[in-house]
Amino acid sequence: MYLVTGGAGFIGSNIAREALARGSRVRILDNFSTGHWANLADIRDDIEIVEGDIRSYHIVRNAMEDVEVVFHQGALPSVPRSIADPITTNDVNVQGTLNILHAALDAGCRRVLFASSSSIYGDAPEQVKNEDLHVRPLSPYAVSKLAGEKYMQVFHHIYGLETVALRYFNVFGPYQDPGSPYSAVIPLFISACLEGRRPVINGDGQQSRDFTYIGNVVHANLLAADSKAAPGMMMNIACGDSITVNHLASEIGRLTGRMDIEPSHRPERPGDVQHSRADITLARKLLGYEPVTSFDEGLENTVSFMRKRRM
Repeated sequence: MYLVTGGAGFIGSNIAREALARGSRVRILDNFSTGHWANLADIRDDIEIVEGDIRSYHIVRNAMEDVEVVFHQGALPSVPRSIADPITTNDVNVQGTLNILHAALDAGCRRVLFASSSSIYGDAPEQVKNEDLHVRPLSPYAVSKLAGEKYMQVFHHIYGLETVALRYFNVFGPYQDPGSPYSAVIPLFISACLEGRRPVINGDGQQSRDFTYIGNVVHANLLAADSKAAPGMMMNIACGDSITVNHLASEIGRLTGRMDIEPSHRPERPGDVQHSRADITLARKLLGYEPVTSFDEGLENTVSFMRKRRM
């Protein structure tokens, strides 16, 4: 049995969908504060759904019964949200993660996989980020993810629980929510272009990211669920590419047929980093991971998905 926390969210629902397609039994735990029932519409009858908050140890412990592997995706995402409300971000992302780990240990789960974030690198001057860099988190969200990683390591080294932290880099794809004020840039840009509005770029658009299609993240999680070399480790999950926000906006304009729409620019946001690109050598070594979908193909898939959802 797999348990996916945050299973009604963007990444969690995609992991649940693929695990189910591969013949695994899947249970999700979600309080639906940022996740959506619509993300589960096609698999709802084939999975177990526990509606509850990871901040409740009792709820988490009950959800762990008969679980072998936990995909811990449940969190309050977003750097701006964490700056506006650091206390709730800490409660969910740190205390919630500690609840997951303790309950998994108590229930006899084999392994916990943790959704960490490239944001922990912060303003590290090296443009290509590898796991040996000194981390420099710039936001409460980044701090909460780093704390989660440290708890993962402690539970592995002290209690013997198999734990793996996967540092995601700017994940995008189907089922990502464009309707939140804290939505990621790609669904916001696509939604704007499909509606004939100008996408908003924070800063000059020269900042670059290692935009990573959701299929690659799901692939990495399922590899990490069984890799013998992974326990106790943290590793980057991305494509190893560098795409500027200006190039992203141009490509989305082309794919949506709205090259005539010029983005508008606003000041940079506090806590944002200028450049972020992953070295994925360690994931290759430990997991046998290789990206299965390129940025271009992933962006086409995402635009197509969002266009169909609007119909």
